[in-house]
Amino acid sequence: MGNIAFMASETPVAQAAQRTLGAAYGVTAPEEAEVIVALGGDGFMLQTLHGTQHLDIPVYGMNCGTIGFLMNEYREEGLPDRLTEAEEEVINPLHMHAVTDDGSEHERLAINEVALLRAGSQAAKLRIAVDGRVRMPELVCDGALVATPAGSTAYNYSAYGPIVPIGSDVLALTAIAAFRPRRWRGALLPKSAEVVIDVLEPEKRRVHADADSRSVQNVQRVTIRSEASIAHRILFDPGHGLEERLISEQFT
Repeated sequence: MGNIAFMASETPVAQAAQRTLGAAYGVTAPEEAEVIVALGGDGFMLQTLHGTQHLDIPVYGMNCGTIGFLMNEYREEGLPDRLTEAEEEVINPLHMHAVTDDGSEHERLAINEVALLRAGSQAAKLRIAVDGRVRMPELVCDGALVATPAGSTAYNYSAYGPIVPIGSDVLALTAIAAFRPRRWRGALLPKSAEVVIDVLEPEKRRVHADADSRSVQNVQRVTIRSEASIAHRILFDPGHGLEERLISEQFT
């Protein structure tokens, strides 16, 4: 593996790691690199993938944060060999199109999930359609989310959604604290599905939409689909790729 660009979160640990690795292996701008090494936690990894998607080069994460599902173990020695031997996973993000109560439109990409969350004390009321057919006329809840396989162990799993294997071409639609229907947990959808979520009574029950934690306030309608035209390339140490991690997570 040739030129390496090191990108770090703002934490002191990650910044120190960037200086150490840059001194050992050289400093290269992302635009001139063959691989990007992201230093931080999962949140910074998502930020790096979003910020460098136009470069079409792989990203290898090393964990300098508290959560590292998308990251590899941090080690300074032997990095070029680790990069050469790393296995590549390719994932597609979700595309979110949100319309707010003032009629403005917003677009976001999400590698993990798109989540709709109540913004006040009252529960949200949502109507959910899949590929143009209303499947849930009214869901009273704290929110709902659509997760990719890569994101299925994140917020989705905390909301009791299923872990989805990489390569399964499936999305998880998960309710967050559903009140009515009380025991509805969600559904598994084909990756090609388009999900439209309308907010019912939006003036009374305000809802915001998050795409990988980047918010759009006061949404009335959110359309979510997999964005096949964008491919994120993530590198993992052999035997520790996303597929293995997703399986292992279910037995811990």
